[in-house]
Amino acid sequence: MNTKYIPYFAILAAMIIWSFSFIWSKLAFETYQPFTILFFRLSIAAASLAILAHLMRKLQKVHLKDFKFFIALTLFEPFFYFLGENFGLQRVSPGIASVIIATIPLFMPFVGLFFLKETLNRYNILGLLISLSGVLLVIIKPDLSFSADITGILLLFVAVASALGYSLILKKLTRKYNGYTIVVWQNLLGALFFLPFFMFFDFKSFVSIGIWNVSTLYVLTLALFASNLAFLFYTRAMTSFDLKQISLFTNLIPVFTLIISFFVFGETLKWYSYAGIALVLGGLYIAERQNRKSQADANLTIS
Repeated sequence: MNTKYIPYFAILAAMIIWSFSFIWSKLAFETYQPFTILFFRLSIAAASLAILAHLMRKLQKVHLKDFKFFIALTLFEPFFYFLGENFGLQRVSPGIASVIIATIPLFMPFVGLFFLKETLNRYNILGLLISLSGVLLVIIKPDLSFSADITGILLLFVAVASALGYSLILKKLTRKYNGYTIVVWQNLLGALFFLPFFMFFDFKSFVSIGIWNVSTLYVLTLALFASNLAFLFYTRAMTSFDLKQISLFTNLIPVFTLIISFFVFGETLKWYSYAGIALVLGGLYIAERQNRKSQADANLTIS
């Protein structure tokens, strides 16, 4: 594979896996409570990736002065992000949830502009506006009605805000640490943060349900793919793209999730949903076409 396409493969793979994660989480909720899923998802993810990274000699030593950034990273995501996403996903469908998460690109370029001094060009802005109009077409019906639980929507916007803070700190850490190191520590710290919530709220329910059931597979899949592999892909892409480019690819999540939900849950795709998907893809193409040449010589963090 031509190395200039590796960042594109990485970011697209992350978006596809995270699209599936909405489905896996929804299915896991049929058996387990949110804190149970989050604690075991992150614990399994941290342990498995730590072993792999150690065997591959990819695990770096974290300097004491940088732990504050890892703690902040973990608070944004997975802690607050997963609280918003998981409790929000209990109240709205996977398709609607993914569309709300896709509003991240509306705010991400401004985070990059104000905090990282990244620039915006007319193609970025035009692509963002077109993609946003596509997102609105998916979430709003032709009669301008919006049928979704307001509490669920607000919780999902907590996840959106958390993702913005996460991306900002992640951009800083990828300049010093590889993806394996970052993901191992964010999952380990995340599991520790969720442990008291699991013990206080979900432990009795977990004991009564047991470990082995149909949802165990979904928790394992979330841990190994969504919390490990997808984040490795994402941190790899972060070394080659700036925040405004990363945010545009996030628009692909509702596209993939709506298609997957259609086959898994029978979540209906109306004509305006198809039109919205087309606009999302069109906006991504317009905004990204001016940035391709600058990606060829990007540094590689994960190889």
